[in-house]
Amino acid sequence: MANKGDWANVKQWGVVVVGLTTVAACGAAPAETEDDPSERPTVLTTFTVLADMAEAVGGDAVHVESITRVGAEIHGYEPTPDDLVRGQDADLILDNGLGLEAWFDQFTDRVDAPSVTVTDGIEEIPIASGDHEGEANPHTWMSVHNGHVYVDNIAAALIDLAPQAESDIEANAETYHEQLETIATGLTERLEEIPEQHRALVTCEGAFSYLARDVGLTEHYLWPVNAETEGTPQQIADVVEFVSDNNVPTVFCESTVNDSAQRQVAQETGAELGTELYVDSLSEPDGPVPTYLDMLEHNAEAIADGLEAQ
Repeated sequence: MANKGDWANVKQWGVVVVGLTTVAACGAAPAETEDDPSERPTVLTTFTVLADMAEAVGGDAVHVESITRVGAEIHGYEPTPDDLVRGQDADLILDNGLGLEAWFDQFTDRVDAPSVTVTDGIEEIPIASGDHEGEANPHTWMSVHNGHVYVDNIAAALIDLAPQAESDIEANAETYHEQLETIATGLTERLEEIPEQHRALVTCEGAFSYLARDVGLTEHYLWPVNAETEGTPQQIADVVEFVSDNNVPTVFCESTVNDSAQRQVAQETGAELGTELYVDSLSEPDGPVPTYLDMLEHNAEAIADGLEAQ
């Protein structure tokens, strides 16, 4: 079984922009100068997690950018005129789908670049409560197992875009699959160390349903999906009751939301507010989760540390 030391080594909408006329088609011709990023097909992703995965799989075959910046809240993001320009210039746009990007249909209505949804084929978990009850929980990348589906879908889309780089993209994807398998083993072993009586994960947003299913945690949260009504008195009271009834030692919040409601839960129950978790955005390069693989490791370690606390 991996210990904590081993774990570390596993490794506005405003105006329609005028003058946008030309669009590079999906399946653009091979770049004449492979060493020049400006000559590669441009792949635009809706958020930083997808950008990191696309960069890992695409390698030198494509140039990747994220629409949303590090730290941005993805659900209610409002694209800017500059985003529209970048969308019009892109050769391909990768989106998560499942309602994650509430703004995406309006965005693609204003640009001509083709788009691919990278969650196709994933077994969805429905949201259990709130305004989105019954809809698919969109945070599917929080499961390492689902990460494999993302890799396959991204690789297929990039091969269609840059067929001359098929062998390189396939090799990159295979390496990424191997890295995910290593992460999955360490993550599972680490989270299995959590005492049975403390296997309840309480977060601000209900973004961990897929991880909880994978490793046998009970999930509870303040709100199911980031929205305008976050941390209402009723939501706080419900979580306070759950934490108290189940002797939950630590509660958590995500990096892109206000943690004041969860701080109130901690104060009223005596639980600790755990290390910040990352879901909708990576960190800056010098932060704790500069990559998707780092995100998976960081969250697992933070959750295990918090729920092992006495």
